[in-house]
Amino acid sequence: MISEKDKEQISSKGTSPEKVIAQIDHFKNGFPFMNIEKPASIGNGIIKLDEESKLTYTDFYRAALENDYTVSKFVPASGAATRMFKDLFTYINADEEAQKLMEQEGPIKALLAHINDFAFSKDLEKITGVDLSDEKSVFENGVLIVSKLLLEDGLKYGIYPKGVLKFHLSDVRETTPIEEHLIEGALYGCSNHNEVQIHFTVSPNHQALFQEIVNKKLPLYEAKFDVQYKITYSTQKSSTDTIAVNKDNTPFRNPKGQIVFRPGGHGALIENLNDIYADIIFIKNIDNVSPEYRLKDTIQYKEALAGVLCFYQGKVFDILKDLESNSADNKDLNSYLEVIKTELQIIVPDDVLKASNEEKVNFINKKLNRPIRVCGMVKNEGEPGGGPFWGVGKHGETSLQVVESSQIDLNDPIKKELVSKSTHFNPVDLICGVNNHKGEKYDLLEFVDPKTGFISAKSLNGKDLKALELPGLWNGAMSDWITLFVEVPISTFNPVKTINDLLRPEHQPEYSEQH
Repeated sequence: MISEKDKEQISSKGTSPEKVIAQIDHFKNGFPFMNIEKPASIGNGIIKLDEESKLTYTDFYRAALENDYTVSKFVPASGAATRMFKDLFTYINADEEAQKLMEQEGPIKALLAHINDFAFSKDLEKITGVDLSDEKSVFENGVLIVSKLLLEDGLKYGIYPKGVLKFHLSDVRETTPIEEHLIEGALYGCSNHNEVQIHFTVSPNHQALFQEIVNKKLPLYEAKFDVQYKITYSTQKSSTDTIAVNKDNTPFRNPKGQIVFRPGGHGALIENLNDIYADIIFIKNIDNVSPEYRLKDTIQYKEALAGVLCFYQGKVFDILKDLESNSADNKDLNSYLEVIKTELQIIVPDDVLKASNEEKVNFINKKLNRPIRVCGMVKNEGEPGGGPFWGVGKHGETSLQVVESSQIDLNDPIKKELVSKSTHFNPVDLICGVNNHKGEKYDLLEFVDPKTGFISAKSLNGKDLKALELPGLWNGAMSDWITLFVEVPISTFNPVKTINDLLRPEHQPEYSEQH
């Protein structure tokens, strides 16, 4: 199945035949569903902050900054925005009769009726020559307008990544998600030395676009916020690409007979995250941004969640340092086990409580000597799905887990019922501590659960194939981290999944609500 020539190709990608064979075995055997036991909820896995505790935790974060903690903002920003424009591509590729129907209702009608409310409308008006304030003219030229928005001979929005698209009107400027992350970084991710570190993961063919915007806009934001930015980039590593296979699980090959590899999904970015050196790392998706005037809740909760990380990480470090000094007696060990159980919400088996001091020390070290993350969780306001659960993790022990819908067997009525009772969902709002109590960086790859990957059906050049996605960055790739869930308000979650999301009040200029 794997020839000597294949081995040369595999080696050139920085991976190994053994890894490829293991991937093929995953295709053959599939991945098990996550065994969820119950949803996490307020008081049972999710922390709810009142006004006083928000201020208290914010003080912990600011004290950490004063103690020269380093901060980095990690922004997954790879890939083109094609899914954002799916309905629009359907529209321009349809026949004339279907196009007229689409203009009468649904997303195309909404887009055209409000085309002048998008931040890119001036650019679009200039390139089409259509008066976008004239609704009749807009609908008469709908196909032209949408084509010029999407395609190579226009604004190229259907080709470009989300990060470089104009999302918002701010201070009479059109701003991109890149700029919104620069603003956020300055407002909650600035070090004690006025340095703002932001790392974007990008695809190789889009990095120049990112750099062009950053280089043009950086002086503006450095002057506005009196900070110095340190912007870095990385691409998804070729070694994390996964093999594609045919329906019979044999390697899928291109016309030249070479094995076809595909990007391994956002879980591959655990490798990129593993290369970041900072005491506190904020993670937030590229498209989850708000105009600057709407950032009050976001900043408040980002600082508070970072404070939760600092507070509990401090407790973990104190315990580990005490164990290293060999000064802890049985009373101390029992109090540490109580902290693990009640504050860190890590299950402590009854037999550990009755064990010898040596066994207690081993258990405490094992449970605490891990990276730690604080995950913001938003209340469900629609259909419940993936989010915070108590699930069986990497070592067969029940722990707090971020679980995606695809990891749950929804054909199992018991699991389906558990999902229906979930109260919160995962907005990808993480603050991570990746160093140990000695200041040494953890190897994050050691804490991935390899059994949490995903197989999907794809096609290439009209031929069906099966693709393998690696354990997701915020679920399987962090499965074995110390995990704390904290409720955050829906106002902090403003993703742009379709273009018409930009018409929601959260993404419109402040003055638009006054008319």
